[in-house]
Amino acid sequence: MTNKRYLGNAMLLLTAIIWGSAFVAQRDGMVHIGPFTFQAVRSFLGSLFLIPVILFSDSLKKKNNTYKRTDYKSLIIGGILCGTALTIAACFQQVGILYTTVGKAGFLTALYVIMVPVVSVFFRKKVSPVIWGCVFLAVIGLYLLCMTESLRLSLGDSLVLICAVCFTAHIMIIDHFVIKVDGVKLACLQFFVSGVLSSVLMFVFEKPDVNAILSAWLPIAYTGILSSGVAYTLQIVAQKYTQPTMASLIMSLESVFAVLTAMILPPHEMLTLREALGCVIMFIAIVLAQIPFEKRKKCQ
Repeated sequence: MTNKRYLGNAMLLLTAIIWGSAFVAQRDGMVHIGPFTFQAVRSFLGSLFLIPVILFSDSLKKKNNTYKRTDYKSLIIGGILCGTALTIAACFQQVGILYTTVGKAGFLTALYVIMVPVVSVFFRKKVSPVIWGCVFLAVIGLYLLCMTESLRLSLGDSLVLICAVCFTAHIMIIDHFVIKVDGVKLACLQFFVSGVLSSVLMFVFEKPDVNAILSAWLPIAYTGILSSGVAYTLQIVAQKYTQPTMASLIMSLESVFAVLTAMILPPHEMLTLREALGCVIMFIAIVLAQIPFEKRKKCQ
């Protein structure tokens, strides 16, 4: 089980890398189309991308006699709930970024690092003191990395804060349903639901234009296939082997990778000493959170 836990953590780290680099793609895509159009198209693309993956996976399982009958009731309920939470979170984030700084948005979004263990307590999930300490370190790191001015809740800040609450709900919903249904199928359905809901918002608040969508094909392809299709699927599969608190800690590293991506790609935003210190503290928190202190005590 330990190896599976490390595998799950590695998958979540890859998820954080993809999500962090996707911030640049989201920014570039918003130049051509609105936030709801962007979310709708990328969600449908992510869902379509996973269909052949599901068919291939099911065929392999049938050949190896490991195929399990799908619990369609749990899959549909889980897909609708996950898709709804994802849509609300992603749309609030996209719109909120228009009215606040990237630093504040990054910090407020990553507040799910605090919210997940707090919510977990209400569901009677044990959270060790070590994990709480790592959460505290991660929050300090996020503050140093993202906050460059005083925290005052503007309209954009409030929208992104709601986004963090919804991402917390999304993580907890996945934790509940991922043990009941196939993770890839759950991801595929959640993207379809998100695409439908985002399309409604798109037609109500925006005027989608095919030419504008085609102009943003590269950011859409990156976020739709990698950020949605691959990364969210990795998240769902990985959470089978990782506690939700640990998952939120690792995924919060997306803020670090967002900064690193901004350094590599034009206009080459460089890290300040404060931001670099924040990155270091966050990595320390992640490493400490993976050390099995309780098992070591039992062995002594």
